[in-house]
Amino acid sequence: MDKLGYVRVGAAVPEMRVADIEYNKQQIISMIAEAAKENVNVVCFPELCITGYTCADLFFLQDLQQQALSALEDICYATRSLSTIVIVGCPLKVDNNLYNCSFVLSDGEVIGVVPKVNLPNTGEFYEKRWFTPGRDSHVKTLDLFSGDVPFGHDLLFTTPDYVFGIEMCEDLWSPLPPSTQLAIQGAEIIFNLSSSNCITGKHDFRRRMITQQSARVHCGYVYTSSGVGESSTDVVFSGSTYIAENGDMIAEGERFRRSSNMLISEIDIERLRTDRQRNNNFTADHQGEYRRVSVTAASCNIVEPEHRYFSTTPFLPEGTDVESFYSDVLSIQTSGLAKRWEHTHANTLIIGISGGLDSTLALLVSCLTADLINIPREKIIGVTMPGFGTSDRTYQNALHLMNKLGITQREISIAAAVTQHFEDIGHDPTMRDITYENSQARERTQILMDMANQDNGLVVGTGDLSELALGWATYNGDQMSMYGVNAGIPKTLVRGVVNYAAMNIFGGEIATILRDIIDTPVSPELLPTDEDGEITQKTEDKVGPYELHDFFIYYFMRYGFSVKKILYMADQAFRDKYDHDTIEHWLQVFVRRFVSQQYKRSCLPDGPKVTFVSLSPRGDWRMPSDAALHFH
Repeated sequence: MDKLGYVRVGAAVPEMRVADIEYNKQQIISMIAEAAKENVNVVCFPELCITGYTCADLFFLQDLQQQALSALEDICYATRSLSTIVIVGCPLKVDNNLYNCSFVLSDGEVIGVVPKVNLPNTGEFYEKRWFTPGRDSHVKTLDLFSGDVPFGHDLLFTTPDYVFGIEMCEDLWSPLPPSTQLAIQGAEIIFNLSSSNCITGKHDFRRRMITQQSARVHCGYVYTSSGVGESSTDVVFSGSTYIAENGDMIAEGERFRRSSNMLISEIDIERLRTDRQRNNNFTADHQGEYRRVSVTAASCNIVEPEHRYFSTTPFLPEGTDVESFYSDVLSIQTSGLAKRWEHTHANTLIIGISGGLDSTLALLVSCLTADLINIPREKIIGVTMPGFGTSDRTYQNALHLMNKLGITQREISIAAAVTQHFEDIGHDPTMRDITYENSQARERTQILMDMANQDNGLVVGTGDLSELALGWATYNGDQMSMYGVNAGIPKTLVRGVVNYAAMNIFGGEIATILRDIIDTPVSPELLPTDEDGEITQKTEDKVGPYELHDFFIYYFMRYGFSVKKILYMADQAFRDKYDHDTIEHWLQVFVRRFVSQQYKRSCLPDGPKVTFVSLSPRGDWRMPSDAALHFH
C-alpha cells in the first residue's frame, strides 16, 4: 500500500527515580522496545530523563555525569536494528560547561545533540546554577562514543519522508521559541523534551501554548514532560503529554500516572505541507544556515493511522465552544448581508421559500439581519412558488414559518407559466427529464429577479456550498442570485446552524417548524409527489449522502489530499455506516461532478466565506472550467 503521509510519534513518560540512573536506564530501554513494537517512527522522552530533572546540585558530581553518559551509551546500543528514532534527555559536559541536552539516537548511534537554549530563572528552577545556555556554545561537533556527532541548537533532522527539530521546555515559553526558526528552516515536527511542574491553571495554559505554536508555524508538536517520580521537595510533576497538529490537539495523555506510559498518534505531514505551500512566510526568513542531519533508518513506514480519529462531520464544531461557533456563523452571514443591503439601498429582500433547509437558513439570516440594522421584517418578501413536485409538508412549513417570523408573504404558482413554456419550446411534459426540471428552477429565479426589479429589491440566494461543489444547481436558475448568504456553508453545517437557531434564538412554535424542516428529506421537488403526497425526488438518492460529500469536500479542498487518501480516511470515519464500495462509488461521483461543474462556479454571485473552504471564483477557488483532470 502506498504511503499516506502519516508519521507515527510517541511521547513517553518513564517511571523513574531521582539520580537512580541504572533504574531509569532500564525503564527507558523497556519503553523504546515498546515503541518499536508499536511501529513508532520517533519516540521522545522527557528532559534529563536519564538522571531525573530534580537532581539539583547532584548535577555537579562527576560520578553522576559519568554514569549518565554510560547509561546513554547503553540506551543508544539498545536502538540497534530498530527503525524507531529515540530522543532522550541527559546532562553533558563540553569544555568544562554543563549542558542540558537532547540526544537523538538512531540504529545504535547518536546522530545529533541539541542543547537547551533558554534556561529558566525562577526560584525552584534556576537552571543557570547548573547549566550553560546552548546558544553560548561555539562547539559544532563532539567526539562521542568514538564518533563525531553534530552539536548545537541549529540542527534539523531529515528523514526521507519528514524533517524534525527539537526544543526543550523553557524554549517554548520564550518570546521567540527556537521552534519558530526551526519550522521556517524546514522542520515539520517539533519535539519538546520538558520538565514542567504542575500548579493550578498551568495545564490549560501550557496546552494552549502548544496548540497555538503548532498553528503558528504549521507543524506537528510532540510534548512530553517529567512524571511523578521526580522529587516532590517543593513542587510536583504530572507527566503531561500532548501531540498537536496545526492548531488541533490530536492526542493528550492522562496526567499523574504512577507507572510508565506512552502517548502515541500519527501526524499528517501532507496536511502540514498543504498549509505551508499557501503561506509564503515560510520562505521569507533565512537567518543563518541550519545544519541538516540525515537520518536514513527511519523512513516513514506507517500507512495506516491507527491512533487518529476522523470526524464524520469535519465542518462541524467539537468541544466546548459549539455555541460560539454557530453564533459566529450567523454573525458572518448577517454582517455580510447587512453590508450589502445598506450599500445597495435596496428597499426589500426577496427570497424564494420552499420549506427546505437552505431557503430556511437564508430566511432566518435575513430576519436576523433586518433586526440587526433596525429594518422591519415586513421588508423581507418570502415567495412560495409551488410547482409540479411541491409536497404539502414543505409547503405548509414554508407558510407557517413565514407567518411566525412576521415577514411579507407572496405566493406565485409556476405551473401555468412552465406549462406554457413547454408548449413554446415544444417539450412533452410527460418527459420528466432535465428540461422538465430546469425549466421550473429557471422560472422561479425569473420571478424573484423580476419582483426585485419591481420593488428595488435584493434577491437573496439560498444555495449552499455542497450543492455548488457538486454542481447540483440549475445554471442561471437557483445557481444565480444577488447575494448568496449560504454560498460558504456546506449542507451538514446548514443543518447544524438551523438546529442551533431553533434551540438558542427562536424557540417555541418556530423551533417546532424548524425541527420538522431539518427532518424533511433534501429534495429540489421538481418531480411530482407519490399518490400519498410524499416526496419522490430525494437528492441524496441521486448524488449521494451529503455527509459523505462534505467529508470529501473538506479534505479535497482544504488540504488537497489524494483521492486514495480521502477514501482511506472516509473508510475509517464511516466504517459503521457505509461499506468500502459505497464510499468509493460516491467519491467517484464527487470527483466527476466537481471537475465537470466548475462553469457553474465561475460566475457565482457574491457571498461570504464562512469556513476554511470556499468556492468563490474571486478568492479561494480559481479553476478552469474546461480542465481535463483525472484522479486515480
